[in-house]
Amino acid sequence: MSQPAPDASSDAPTAPARVEAHPAHLGWRLVALVYDALPIIPLWLIVAGTATAIGAALDHADLTDLPWFGPLLWLALWGIAGLYAVLSWRRGGQTMGMRPWRLQVVDATDGRLAPMGRLWLRYALASLGLAAFGVGLWWCLLDRQHRALHDLAAGTLLVRRAPAPSPSR
Repeated sequence: MSQPAPDASSDAPTAPARVEAHPAHLGWRLVALVYDALPIIPLWLIVAGTATAIGAALDHADLTDLPWFGPLLWLALWGIAGLYAVLSWRRGGQTMGMRPWRLQVVDATDGRLAPMGRLWLRYALASLGLAAFGVGLWWCLLDRQHRALHDLAAGTLLVRRAPAPSPSR
């Protein structure tokens, strides 16, 4: 016995519509940075707590007497924030702080997810730009496509996606 042909008006899934994206301006970047503090601060507390526990285990209750401790802790905090950002960008182009605002880091040439090496370069240069009084971000105000200096150097682009069309019912 043959099966009836499916009805064209059935609820069969269709290919998603193409979602447009536009370069994200400085305001969206700043809002996402504030939101990204929510997962980064607990990560920093874990790193600092681990360092304190290791110091206590080594009989150094006051870690400030170790001249190498401060720079090493800063490097660890920078590294854990980098892991969070780069792994998030590589996995889906977004950190948690970027999701509510529909921001995404993409390759500037083809709009796909950028390779890991360029994402690490982006993070390192963004860190330097922030340390230099945010000069890397302020560049967004001068660039027609709202690109930051770290995006220009790394070949990435931060875009804001248009809302996905709601399914018709």
